Amino acid sequence: MEMKSKEFSTGIRPYLHSTAQAELSKNVHGIVDWSETQLFVTREISKLIGKSLDPAFAIRNMLHLLSEFLGLNRGRLFLFDAQKQRLVIRYSYGLDEDEIKRGVFRPGEGITGKVFQSGEVAIIQDIDTEPNYLARTVDRDTLPKGTISMFALPIIVNGTVRGVLAVNRFRGLHRPLSDDLVTVRLVAAQIAQLLRIEHLVNEQVERRTAALTVENRELKKALGKQAQHGGIIGESVASRAALRQITQVANTVATVLLLGESGTGKELFARALHMASDRREAPFIKVNCGAIPENLFESELFGHEKGSFTGAHAAKPGRFEDADGGTLFLDEVGDLPLLLQVKLLRALQEQQIQRVGGRKEIPVNVRIVAATNRDLQQLVASGRFRLDLFYRLNVVPVKLPALRARAEDIPALARHFIGLANDTFQRHATLMPGAMEQLIRFPWPGNIRQLQNIIERLVLLAEQPEIEAEDVSRVLESERAVDAVLSSMTVASGTNTVTRSVRTNQAVRGDEVEQIVSALTECGGNKSRAAQILGLTLRQLNYRIKVLQITLHS
Repeated sequence: MEMKSKEFSTGIRPYLHSTAQAELSKNVHGIVDWSETQLFVTREISKLIGKSLDPAFAIRNMLHLLSEFLGLNRGRLFLFDAQKQRLVIRYSYGLDEDEIKRGVFRPGEGITGKVFQSGEVAIIQDIDTEPNYLARTVDRDTLPKGTISMFALPIIVNGTVRGVLAVNRFRGLHRPLSDDLVTVRLVAAQIAQLLRIEHLVNEQVERRTAALTVENRELKKALGKQAQHGGIIGESVASRAALRQITQVANTVATVLLLGESGTGKELFARALHMASDRREAPFIKVNCGAIPENLFESELFGHEKGSFTGAHAAKPGRFEDADGGTLFLDEVGDLPLLLQVKLLRALQEQQIQRVGGRKEIPVNVRIVAATNRDLQQLVASGRFRLDLFYRLNVVPVKLPALRARAEDIPALARHFIGLANDTFQRHATLMPGAMEQLIRFPWPGNIRQLQNIIERLVLLAEQPEIEAEDVSRVLESERAVDAVLSSMTVASGTNTVTRSVRTNQAVRGDEVEQIVSALTECGGNKSRAAQILGLTLRQLNYRIKVLQITLHS
C-alpha cells in the first residue's frame, strides 16, 4: 500500500473532497471516461493558482490530483540546492520521510540529474530496462509488479533549469502515454510559474516596491487563465494584443470576427475566447463553412425533421441546437452561400432557428465567433457577401498576427511542436541553436501550420537526435521552391484568389478530377499545397477526393 507523507494528513484531502465530490461519484458509477477525468484534473490544476500562490499548497495538491485521479504516482519535485550542489526533493506526494531524504542527486547523475543537466524531457518506457534509473528514492520492491514508466521534466524559470518534476506510471493504465505527458507538461509549466512568482514575492519583501506587487498580481491573473487560453503560445506584443481583445469581450454576447491569414490559429483563439467566457462549461461547436456541400448546409446548421428530404429517416438537430448555451464557431465564414447568409442573419437577429421541413421556431442561446482569411469587404463589393451580415459579424474584429509579425514567438512554438512530434513519432530530436536561428529568419507564408509541418518533417528525417542548421536549411530551401510555385500561380489580389477554376461553393463536378490530380501531382501528393493551388480549403479538397474516388499514389 502506498504510504502518504505526514504533510498530507491535513489541509489537502479536504480540499480535494470539496472540489471533486461530484466527479468522484461519477467515476464510481462508471460514467466519466479517462478523457473527462483528464479534463477535470486540468481544470482543478488551473483553479489552484487562484486559491493560493503558496507553492507548498498548490504543488502538493497538483501532485495529489495526478495520483488520485490519473494514477501518476509518487510525484516529486527536485530543486537545485546551490549550497549543497545537489538536487533535493522540495515537494512530493506518496513518499515517506526516508524516501524523501534518499532523493538526492548530483547534476548528471541518474535520470533526474541528466534531465536537470540537459534541460530535455525524459520518457522512460520501462524503468527495469533503463540503466540510468538508480531506484535511489523508491526501492523497486516497493513498487507494483509489472512495467512501470517514468516521466522526468525540467522546470525552467526565466530560461534557467531550476529543478526536475518526476512521476511514475503503471503501464497497465488503459490510455495513451502521450495523453498523460500532456497533463504532466501542464503541471511542469504551472510549477515553473509558481516558482517565478515565489522569487518575485521574495524580492518584493526585500525591496518593498509597488512595481513588483503589480507584476505579481498580473502573474496570478495570467496563471488563472492559462488553461483557458486553449494552448495559445506566444508572448509577443501582437499575440498579447489579440489575447487581450478576446479577454475584454469574453463575457459579453458580442459577435467576434477573427481575421487573419490561413494557419494563424483562428480556431485556437476561438476556443480561448470560449474558455475565457462564462459559457466555458457549455458546448463549443465548430462548423467549417468551406467544407460542407451547399445542398447539405442548411440541414447541417439548422437541423431537419424526419421525411423533410430523401434520406432524412429521422429528425436531427443542427449545429445551432448543439451549441445552445455555448459557442458556435463559424470557420471560413466567407465561403457561406448567399442563400444561407440570409438564414444565418435571421438566426442571429432573432435567436431562433427553424429546422428544414419544420414549422416550429426553436429558440437558441448561442455566442457566435466567426473566422475568415478572406477580405469580406471585397466580397461585399463583388456581391458575394451580404453587407447586413457583414455588419452583424464584424461587431468585434480581432486581427490575428501572421507568424512573420511575431518572430519572437517562433522559439517557443518550435520547442512546443518538436515536443509533440517526438511524442507522436517516438523520437528524441532537439533543435540546436543554429537550427533555431534558421527558423526565426524564415518568412513563414503558411504561418503556424507551416511551422508545425516543417518541424514534423525535420523530426522524421533527422538522422541524428541533434537537428543542425544545415538540416533546417535543406528543408527550408525545398519549402521556398514550393512557395515560389504557389506564388506564381496566384492572382495578385487581396483575396489570394487562385487561377485554377475549381468552384469552392458549388456541387462537386466530375470534370474537376483532372485539375485535382494535376495539382496533387505537381505538389508531390502534398494535399495542403494542392488545396492552395486549387483555391480550396484542405477539407474541401479531401471531400472532393472522397466523392470523386480519386486514388492517391505514393
